Amino acid sequence: MALTTAALTALSACGAAPDNGASDQAATATSVADFGSMKELVAAAEKEGALNTIALPPDWANYGEVIKAFEAKYKIKINNENPDASSSDEISAVKSRKGQKRAPDVVDLGISFARSGAAEKLFAPYKVEAWEKIPDAQKEKDGHWFNDYGGYVSIGCDAARIKNCPTTFADLLKPEYKGKVALNGNPTKAGAAFGGVFAAALANKGSFGDIQPGIDFFGKLKKNGNFIPVESTPATVEKGETPISIDWDYLNAGYADQFKGKGVDWKVAVPSDGVYAQYYSQAINKDAPHPAAARLWMEFLYSAEGQNLWLKGYARPVLLPTMTTEGTVDKTFVTKLPQVAGVPAFPSSEELDKANSTLAENWDKAVS
Repeated sequence: MALTTAALTALSACGAAPDNGASDQAATATSVADFGSMKELVAAAEKEGALNTIALPPDWANYGEVIKAFEAKYKIKINNENPDASSSDEISAVKSRKGQKRAPDVVDLGISFARSGAAEKLFAPYKVEAWEKIPDAQKEKDGHWFNDYGGYVSIGCDAARIKNCPTTFADLLKPEYKGKVALNGNPTKAGAAFGGVFAAALANKGSFGDIQPGIDFFGKLKKNGNFIPVESTPATVEKGETPISIDWDYLNAGYADQFKGKGVDWKVAVPSDGVYAQYYSQAINKDAPHPAAARLWMEFLYSAEGQNLWLKGYARPVLLPTMTTEGTVDKTFVTKLPQVAGVPAFPSSEELDKANSTLAENWDKAVS
């Protein structure tokens, strides 16, 4: 996630957005009905011929296959820039490239970034055909963002390098894990790392309203030498640089498949002392250079085909409950999901705002 705000700003001067024939109509469309039908939406999107995405790693929730499936289904080329960018980078790109043809059309964001982006009026309201099937708590009422897929914070561990893999946050404090524990990014910028700190808070007498115990936990991990400030990625795991990685369960479970035959024995555990689940969110850039393609992308993601592709990547799609009831879910993939007991609870927007504020103020001090 190395793309900086400065770099994004520099890239924004690459030309104005193209003037597509029906772009004005597409840019104000709030549902398929505004195009007349799905067939007409497809026609408008294929006329644009392109879709700009950002921060979609191919090994994240099976996005590589999702992108290929969309391109195969429609005559639209996806330009997926900087796959390892963070949610913060995505917001920066939307802002700095306003009116530019290289601006992101769509974004996939940590929930707190989706809410703050909507508050800044960066996103276009749009309701996919499956809108009514998305739980009310998982969407902004006017369609400025809506949750897509989620998972649980988990601990991934290379059993080929670690004799006894940790299964709880309490385990991570053991001396045997010195220089081995990492997060997927900086929690002030990346949703996965944010989730890791929240889970640690819950494991240490914190709450949705109090993330400070999680910050203190990582401060303690840093002080005893266990936590390393290296962003965990498939590459760092394979090299042995981050043999213990706190990340979403669907990413860690995907790594287990990816590393087979490569000398990595990747084990995944959802820590019983810090059970934290969260969804990511989709949103359409209000000034998307390809507004019809952006809306078609959303329709694809929230179709049974798109949702099952995320499920294949071990992520729990937001429509999983209704798809299970309707019989459209791929049961083969459901049985492979990491097992978790109980029903997940989620922080409120106010609690997320408070957590973000606390992290911004105290994270660097704790781990510097």
